[in-house]
Amino acid sequence: MRFRDKVVVITGGGSGIGAATARRFHQLGAIVVIADRSEERGTNFAAELGAGRAHYRCVDVADWAQVEGLIQDVHATFGGLDILVNNAGIGSLATTADIVIEEWQRVIDVDLNGVFYGCRAALPIMRAQGHGVIVNTASASGLAGDYGFAAYNAAKGAVVNFTRAAAVDHAADGIRVNAVCPGPVGTAIMKSIEGIPGAVEAWQERVPMGRFAEPEEIAGVIAFLASDDASFMTGANVAVDGGLTAHSGQPNLPRILAQARLA
Repeated sequence: MRFRDKVVVITGGGSGIGAATARRFHQLGAIVVIADRSEERGTNFAAELGAGRAHYRCVDVADWAQVEGLIQDVHATFGGLDILVNNAGIGSLATTADIVIEEWQRVIDVDLNGVFYGCRAALPIMRAQGHGVIVNTASASGLAGDYGFAAYNAAKGAVVNFTRAAAVDHAADGIRVNAVCPGPVGTAIMKSIEGIPGAVEAWQERVPMGRFAEPEEIAGVIAFLASDDASFMTGANVAVDGGLTAHSGQPNLPRILAQARLA
């Protein structure tokens, strides 16, 4: 019960990594506020976790007024805000030459501005109370470039460096700001590639562990970063990617040689 009675807000908390994170904090004693655009999904999930320590709030993180209202409501209702997980995000598959302007803007609004809005709303409250933890969901795609992910790469790369900036700005206020950088995770966004022949196999080929992560594996790292076990960590962008970013991208020559011998 390491988070007993801590107030935790999780954006995009109704599904995927966000839902797994909400469940983890709830299991560890926190009061969890699930912020999500889908009222049906968020309400049902909060009811599943149990009334009293799980609450739903409808919010579009791309709208500053809604995010500010969410954080102010949480502060007024629960008397504080201990942990914020800026997790809401969307994907995009398009090159720079082909992406529709509106798609680019929406990805930036959700994946980057949504993180900024959450921090901008929460940091004054955390500074006034003298403590707080923020964990941003960035991505392995924020640490390097990908084919066809121009908007997503731009947004997540910005989240990585924004996390560092927010951390150094507010370390003296007793606030820690870190990020997780997941590789491929078995969520709805990644499952959408299953309809592309060979895509799953090609992706798994790039991950040394040979598989996608489960959302719960990312949630575990988020909970660690939010805990006192990470009390001297701030400004860190932690890769949780099965070794994806540890790999230079060069071919697996030992395996190729072994296959050649068998042939």
